[in-house]
Amino acid sequence: MTKGPTGGRVRLTALSLALAACISGGAHAQSNTTGTISGQAGSGDTITAISDDTGFQRSITAGADGSFRFSSLPAGRYRITRTGPDGTATTREVVVNTGTGSSVSFADAATSTLDAVQVRGMAAVNPIDLSSVESTTIFTEAQLDALPVARNITDVALLAPGTVKGDPRFGNVASFGGSSAAENVYYINGFNVTNIVTGLAFNQVPFEAIAEQQLKTGGYGAEFGRSLGGVINVTTKRGTNEWHGGANVFWSPDGLSKGRAAAHDPERDGRYRVIETDSKIDEVVYNIYGGGPLVKDKLFFFGLFQGQDSSEVEDFEGGHDASNTDSPQGLVKLDWQINDNHRLELTAFRDRQTKKGVTYQRDAEDLEFGGGEPIGTFRETTGGDNYIAKWTGYMTDSFTMSALYGYGKYSRGNWDSNSESCPLIVDARDSGTPPVGARGCWITDVVGRPDDGDTRKAWRLDGEWVLGDHALRFGLDNEEYITRSGGRYSGDMYWRYVNTTPGATIAPGVVVPDGVTEMVRLRVLQNGGTFTTKNYAWYVEDTWQVNDRFMAYMGLRNEGFENLNAEGGSFIDIKDTWSPRLGFSWDAKGDSSMKVFGNAGRYYIPVYANTNVRLAGAELDYNEWYTFTGIDPVTGAPINLGPQVGPRNYSSNGEVADPRTVVDNNLKPMYQDEYILGWQWEFVPNWTAGVRGVYRELRAGMDDICAGDGAHAWALANGYSADEADAIAGALGHCFLTNPGRNLSANVDLDGSGTLTRVDIPGEALGLPKAKRKYHAVEFMLERAWDDRWFMQASYTWSKSRGNTEGYVKSDIAQTDAGITQDFDFPGLMDGAYGALPNDRRHAIKLFGAYRFNPEWSIGGTLISQSGRPVNCFGIYPGDGPDQEAVQYGAGSFYCGEGVNLPYSVDDSLKPRGTSGRVPWATVLDLRVDYTPTWAKGVKMGLIVENVLNSKDYYRVVETWDDGGGTKSYAYKHPRSFVDPRAVTFTVGYDF
Repeated sequence: MTKGPTGGRVRLTALSLALAACISGGAHAQSNTTGTISGQAGSGDTITAISDDTGFQRSITAGADGSFRFSSLPAGRYRITRTGPDGTATTREVVVNTGTGSSVSFADAATSTLDAVQVRGMAAVNPIDLSSVESTTIFTEAQLDALPVARNITDVALLAPGTVKGDPRFGNVASFGGSSAAENVYYINGFNVTNIVTGLAFNQVPFEAIAEQQLKTGGYGAEFGRSLGGVINVTTKRGTNEWHGGANVFWSPDGLSKGRAAAHDPERDGRYRVIETDSKIDEVVYNIYGGGPLVKDKLFFFGLFQGQDSSEVEDFEGGHDASNTDSPQGLVKLDWQINDNHRLELTAFRDRQTKKGVTYQRDAEDLEFGGGEPIGTFRETTGGDNYIAKWTGYMTDSFTMSALYGYGKYSRGNWDSNSESCPLIVDARDSGTPPVGARGCWITDVVGRPDDGDTRKAWRLDGEWVLGDHALRFGLDNEEYITRSGGRYSGDMYWRYVNTTPGATIAPGVVVPDGVTEMVRLRVLQNGGTFTTKNYAWYVEDTWQVNDRFMAYMGLRNEGFENLNAEGGSFIDIKDTWSPRLGFSWDAKGDSSMKVFGNAGRYYIPVYANTNVRLAGAELDYNEWYTFTGIDPVTGAPINLGPQVGPRNYSSNGEVADPRTVVDNNLKPMYQDEYILGWQWEFVPNWTAGVRGVYRELRAGMDDICAGDGAHAWALANGYSADEADAIAGALGHCFLTNPGRNLSANVDLDGSGTLTRVDIPGEALGLPKAKRKYHAVEFMLERAWDDRWFMQASYTWSKSRGNTEGYVKSDIAQTDAGITQDFDFPGLMDGAYGALPNDRRHAIKLFGAYRFNPEWSIGGTLISQSGRPVNCFGIYPGDGPDQEAVQYGAGSFYCGEGVNLPYSVDDSLKPRGTSGRVPWATVLDLRVDYTPTWAKGVKMGLIVENVLNSKDYYRVVETWDDGGGTKSYAYKHPRSFVDPRAVTFTVGYDF
């Protein structure tokens, strides 16, 4: 290694050191709740870090080469003082952000002309961080307060390159890097708050309690796992040595908002028009907060209470829901600096929310929006309470340890007044007698239990040991989730009316009788129980500063996943999944202004508890078909049923299966490999350009299969008797968890004696393809860092996401059954399944920033414009096709269009995934203006306008061509999920 005159590494210029600090350059990988400070001084110098916020003080001695490093520092402002052997002292100032490193150097005397090296709270969003190989975006409180972004962490995440809005039917969630919206992981102060059932929900702190939000869109180190998408990492506010407090109010009056758009086709002739409904929200959110020292320099408090009063109207054809949301929420945080070497943090927060409402309904024949008479009430509860304790110990100058324990609850309870007496009714007919439009009196389609919810317990240990040019980090963690879940259709049954074609096969063994053009399907689905899910991992990583300009990263993560059934038996127990992570960061010009970086890694995701509920619980699921001659005018249920047509078709028989008989012996959890190569360049002060290339490929999918025909034929051809072949087919036919397309190993009772025999079946015998998902992207970024006047970031992402499975959930049909979607259930459903996936938004343009005119007035804006998702054509699998099981799924195949009446062998009706068009672009512009009067210190007033242009763009269309009768649905390609309409929010706050 080249040495300078003082024996340290080759020194950078004073200017480059200042730039490095201002853009958060540093050394080595970081924790998800703290940051680091590192740099150069003279050999043996004493380096002291003092927090301007809390008085925290720590001193270490620079190494033989002059290097020093402060690990696991809470975010905030610090004064760094170097004291030499002669007693002379020099001081620098720096700000540490969560998950990043800051550089400070005393190695060059020329820097003495700089009084301080400062990092402002609103610096770069995507900093040139030479210490990291990750793709990270950081938003501070100051930046969030300057932007008109909706006050939730998903809308903040959507500003980052590589993210797109998930299907709105899943709620407000984001897709990262082509992964499904259920494959992200969420942390608050280091505690994993992801909902383990579907991955589509998570606990949240009140938005005003957020100090920083960090988004890892790729390349994250071995410390992080359980995600194939992104990492959303939130750090909350905390108390300091000065008492601060305040209050604010956000008021969004419905009188100034536009109603949500909808596609309206009351004649059901396919000629829709876009109308503005009365769907609006009138909302007031208020916060009271404060924090400061309980004991100066030792014990600090921060607390926040948030109240909400929200009234909402949601219109639908034939009626509307009117609801009120009450959500008193809050956060309390205590920080105790026991001494200079030990620190304790305690966090408690509540995000419970209760929504109560009334459902109004018009007559079945009236398909106008809104209005109607009240038919019943409903209540939904989400969120819960969470408690986090974290200890950090600075054991020596080079060795740091931390320990965290968290406990949390999440509620998913719902109730409605009509769930006992009113069955779920869906009328998918286009015409017919009795009149189309049967809806019934149901309110909630799938009714859960009032006590549905989850309890999580987690602990983790992390350590860091600096050895010369190596920073070694290691740790282990353990999570346990107890899930209470149960579901049934309203009224315990689901009736679906469809048009039919005489002679058509619409389910296994179900042939439409002569002259029958309308039928009704009955589905019964009931499940429930209490289930346990366990995840555990250990990791080790080394960040090696090879020389002055090149850093190498090497990490390894090992994870295990265990899922228990309703009786406490382990039906999934996966050990030793190995995830290597490699990366590099190169200071290309040697002055911290240009960074070239890359990484490669493998990432696993746990088996979600939804799999426990659906596959390992006492689930009853079957279908029956009937003719009918009338409809009950109140409930919507069919009356005067004819004889049942064909057999009852079971998916589950209501029994808790032997855990050894429902899961592949060789099951692998879903995992993917990722490769990133990037470049960043600060071409003039405060201006940075960058580009990243990203490639992700799913290496193993995990899903259930329900097809036994292939296994039956294989068994007969390989010496099994007819009875044994039936047993093998039956073992798979009631749905079996495996890695589709790979060799399968099942435990089967071959002779009815109760003795299980292992049967290994080659993957090709089952007729299913391997799960495939590939994501390619190029991200371009241009950023101007904050300079006390303005900041801006612009990005353009070109991406392509193709495969035969979206992942854990299925946006095509809004299926939230994480890990057991209808993909791969039967071979026929996978015909034409490879193509552009729902999160394939080929182009995304994002622009956001803020400008301060003077000390009193400022403006901010965000613009997000993304191309539309691909459109599919879903219909019923051909009745003369080889896979007669696939027929029972209704409009679940890629066979559709006028060619459905042709023989299967002609294949003209197969419309492969994503080949039926594209949804148009969706563009949303939001603006805000803020006034901070100098004549009223502490007061701030503002106006936020979302969707300024009142865009009526939309995110999806109806993709069902044939909904049961062999004819085109009137609503095919009608727009759905319109962007949120224009809304106006007034803000006023006071801080002291």
